[in-house]
Amino acid sequence: MEPALSRPELARLALSCLDLTSLRADDTDAGIEALAAQAMTPHGVPAALCVYPRFVPAAKRALARRGATGVRVATVVNFPHGTAEADAVADEVRQAIAYGADEIDAVLPWRALLAGDAPRAMRVLRRCRQACDAGGAPVLLKAILETGELREPRWIRTAAELAIEAGADFLKTSTGKVPINATPEAVACMLEVIRAGEGQVGLKVSGGVVTIEDVECYAALAARACGAAWLSPRHLRFGASSLLPVLLAVLDGAPTSARRGPTR
Repeated sequence: MEPALSRPELARLALSCLDLTSLRADDTDAGIEALAAQAMTPHGVPAALCVYPRFVPAAKRALARRGATGVRVATVVNFPHGTAEADAVADEVRQAIAYGADEIDAVLPWRALLAGDAPRAMRVLRRCRQACDAGGAPVLLKAILETGELREPRWIRTAAELAIEAGADFLKTSTGKVPINATPEAVACMLEVIRAGEGQVGLKVSGGVVTIEDVECYAALAARACGAAWLSPRHLRFGASSLLPVLLAVLDGAPTSARRGPTR
């Protein structure tokens, strides 16, 4: 087995895999500017900033001013409820790409799936894939399964398989807008599906990831399923708004407050 990462090594890995997120109703251009400033840390930069579509241009400008060309900008569509029709979601994707988005996090229509209408869920994600591929370089597509609402492993597995069949590049746990978000059980189930596909699809753990213990738990699950070499921004992301200062505290050697692992 690969040796376990030290806390600083784990924090540095998580920073490189972080989608630093601001998806608040009161977001402003100034707030997104501040988010971009936070991303420029002494220990490196996150994989992406994740913001609402209308703030993609502000995020791109703020990163460009800082020379952070390696930081991508992600945005959300069909968010947070996952109830829009396929044509409307495809329009959202096209508009987001026109704004400059590098990555699209799209909510899978999980209510339709639970109601037995898997074709509708598939249709929405396939239209997202088509819109992501319509330009020059393909735009990364992350499918948000909303695992806390699917709840049962059979539904999480079905949603993950459907998203992969529709062409998703990543499976993402949650919007962060529901009572139950990422859990180890849900992530383990998603990783089983990813491993069955030879690890070609990535994993984004989002919703309630706030401590180094959370990171440790999910990184261990991913390494166990797909191997330690799989742990990179190409395959693993953490979507969070409050994780960055925790990671920096670890890297700076400062104490961090601990709690139990990932919450339900």
